Amino acid sequence: RERRRELVLPGPAVAERVAAGGGRLPAPLLALPLLQSLELSGCPALRELGPGLAAALPALHTLVLRGNALGPAGLGTGLGGQLPALRLLDLSGNGLEELPAALGGAAESPAVASAVPAAFPQLRSLNLSGNRLRELGPGLAGAAPQLQSLLLSGNRLRALPGGLLPPGTAGPFPLLSRLEAADNEVEELGADIAALPALKSLDVANNQLRELPAALADCPRLKEANFRGNQLKDKRLEKMVNGCQMKAILEYLRAGGRGKGKGESAREEARKKKREKQQQKDGRDGEQDELEEASKLLVKVLHISENPAPLVVKATPGVRDVRAFIVCCVLRGVNLRPGNALRRFLSLQTKLHEDLCEKRTAATIATHDLQLVKAPLTYDVQPPDQLKITPLGRKEIKAKDLLRQLQLEAEEQRKQKKRQNISGLHRYLQLLDGKDNYPCLLDAEGAVISFPPITNSEKTKIRKDTQDLFLEVTSDSSLQICKDVMDTLILKIAELNRFTSENKEHSGSDDDSHAHHGPVSLSPLAVTSPLVVEQVRVVDTDGNLKVLYPSKTDLATVSSLLTVLR
Repeated sequence: RERRRELVLPGPAVAERVAAGGGRLPAPLLALPLLQSLELSGCPALRELGPGLAAALPALHTLVLRGNALGPAGLGTGLGGQLPALRLLDLSGNGLEELPAALGGAAESPAVASAVPAAFPQLRSLNLSGNRLRELGPGLAGAAPQLQSLLLSGNRLRALPGGLLPPGTAGPFPLLSRLEAADNEVEELGADIAALPALKSLDVANNQLRELPAALADCPRLKEANFRGNQLKDKRLEKMVNGCQMKAILEYLRAGGRGKGKGESAREEARKKKREKQQQKDGRDGEQDELEEASKLLVKVLHISENPAPLVVKATPGVRDVRAFIVCCVLRGVNLRPGNALRRFLSLQTKLHEDLCEKRTAATIATHDLQLVKAPLTYDVQPPDQLKITPLGRKEIKAKDLLRQLQLEAEEQRKQKKRQNISGLHRYLQLLDGKDNYPCLLDAEGAVISFPPITNSEKTKIRKDTQDLFLEVTSDSSLQICKDVMDTLILKIAELNRFTSENKEHSGSDDDSHAHHGPVSLSPLAVTSPLVVEQVRVVDTDGNLKVLYPSKTDLATVSSLLTVLR
């Protein structure tokens, strides 16, 4: 009825309903075709999914079924069919003994898998940790060709990659950059690990490895690896492993280790030539990798537990029927002083409102100077004749009078320009049609600092000397839209900060001609001084958490352009 897009079900709260349905997902869940995110965790009564999940929930992009009792064959045909939008699948902490056919399990051969469309064409993250898997099916690469993160820790795997890379397949997992298989029973790390061209992080700690393959040195992008907790025969190598000397480990393996004969040296020379040829083909030699890493945009997340004075927003029950969703965070370290940085900052908001926010119909952004924000904040609703705000560039006015004034300005604009299209705030007046109450964000003094989707307050206006921001995104349709917009907003601000640091503009300039647009070298400041994103909690009037941003799953949509230090 409320057309919600996300659902989080604590296991104990739905255990009786699951048990009554024979240990399957409650049937009403399969009658929510708009559902985009579903989490049901910690429910020992959930033993199987039951059929029809993929057909019933075609818009699903996040499915978290962590810590239930699925298995040994609990997935059955529940994941049969296609989930074209699914990006994150978490099945950790269950009792799975083999992958289902939909995930390329043993029931489906590589030949059959390659002949049918991928079941999960957009899947980026798959978490199978904490199950009882002994081997990996040969068809996972075909079922999830875009996979970037595969978590397999805490299973019973004997070999890696094992069946993950079946023979005869060309270029499996071209994007897989993170592979975790700690706390298994892995006795052999195969040389075909080098067939993962994007692998950056590998964790095989606490297994039964006796040696490491020299082919690890052929992984062109490998930057982090954890081999600790294995009884390696080569004690010199084991010492490097315990000291986390990644570069030394790869160099040691590349040189063939200690005590190698001429035959091994010849094989190493052949591997070296093959590696150099591959690097030339891909254009990914060491120097390019270092440049890529150095040029990445950096953002550091400051967690609530690390913040002595975290900012909190309290949402009242009244917002649910007016504009239910709000996501907030604090962003420190912004540089708006040089040249046209402030103008570009305002321009990027306008572009986001036009595109991603769909002319503010999907979501609305508000940005404030943090130093002028008096916490704690309250997200509330007020009648149009009581809500007072000092809009940007105007004097204090009641909301109903502001809207009437904007309406008159719109009519005058139409007459002067002799056309129906209008610009500025006038375009958004219809978004409040039929509302008895208007949404607003109030500071500790009760002053309105934001009136979405119309305007911010002059009271917290951003200026050239602003360094720390309070960011707010609201929506009447979806929490995920708020998060996606906030992810993109942070990325765009990071890009702006980088551009400002690299381009030598004069402080106080108001002319774009002062900006340098030619090739530039990287600024050390841009690399060593990441923006800091402070988590902000939104709670209800009883203090119960509604949303925390950024959580550990947020900022994932921009991860290819942004390095997030958590």
